[in-house]
Amino acid sequence: MVVLDVHLNLEERLAAYFNCEAAVLYSYGFSTSASAVPAYAKSGDIIYADECINFALQRGLQASRSRIVYFQHNDPEDLHRLLKEQAIVDAKDPKRANATRKFLVVEGVYFNTGEVCALPQLVVLRRQYKLRLFLDESVSFGTLGPHSRGITDHFNIPMTEVDLLMSSLELGAGGTGGFCVGTSFVVEHQRLSGLGYCFSASLPPMLAAASIKVVDILEEEGASLVEQLQDRSTQMHRALTSLHTKVNITGAELSPIKHIRLSESSGDRQCDEAVLTQVVHKAEEYGVAVTVASYLYDREANAPQPSIRITVHKNLTDAQIDTTRDALTHAFTDVLG
Repeated sequence: MVVLDVHLNLEERLAAYFNCEAAVLYSYGFSTSASAVPAYAKSGDIIYADECINFALQRGLQASRSRIVYFQHNDPEDLHRLLKEQAIVDAKDPKRANATRKFLVVEGVYFNTGEVCALPQLVVLRRQYKLRLFLDESVSFGTLGPHSRGITDHFNIPMTEVDLLMSSLELGAGGTGGFCVGTSFVVEHQRLSGLGYCFSASLPPMLAAASIKVVDILEEEGASLVEQLQDRSTQMHRALTSLHTKVNITGAELSPIKHIRLSESSGDRQCDEAVLTQVVHKAEEYGVAVTVASYLYDREANAPQPSIRITVHKNLTDAQIDTTRDALTHAFTDVLG
């Protein structure tokens, strides 16, 4: 009974926090989006997805057996082009078109690039073409918005514009598991059809209680915490922009995730990754530990270019940011000349 009470309490708190009817709790962050998408999208449906969505979402798309159409990263105009092309095809066979459901899958802040989703433009397209919008807030939950609720909060977009909002509790919340929020119908359907929910153990009560505490903190201090984090993120972004003429920084200024990539790829992914690995070792010699981002290149739908991924914490000091910049500047200069 204690386990059930803690889980129900967390689900109720999450639903209330996002102003939704209900929430469902998963015990593993990866399985949240990987299970939620195929619980609704099936064979015969069409899913429009950003080409840079994270690997968990990609697995969910694959499991759905739907037709997957990728649009250019964070480019509503390219999505609009694809939707217009499909509209022409649908006009030739209205009966089939009416039976085909269309989904749109994006992230609030893209884990593989650090870019902030162009959600306002996507909402317009959602209405125009009657898409079901699935939004992954794993990075943006607790890091964006005046109430720390994520990308919808950041752009002041009503939750009614999002058909399914999902998020890991393993990033901004610093916990374990994940959750989905939405209407009661959407949530209850997952309890029967979400494979990661049906065929897994429950989240341990201690970890569920820890996540409840996270919600408490965000409700009380979320605005202040997000403001501090975004200040540090902006400061880090500006510090990294002048590392070296042969590298680029991707990610929005206010995003807590930054990617450092070679501005001119050699054309060989292994070679580029080896160069970045040398930079990592050199940076450690200068007193800063960073890592090359890990990707499953043979399984990624659109494998990102190798990168050094930086994640920002709100407690970083100016001195630590300066030290990071100086160490990476020296490391890139040593390796690239």
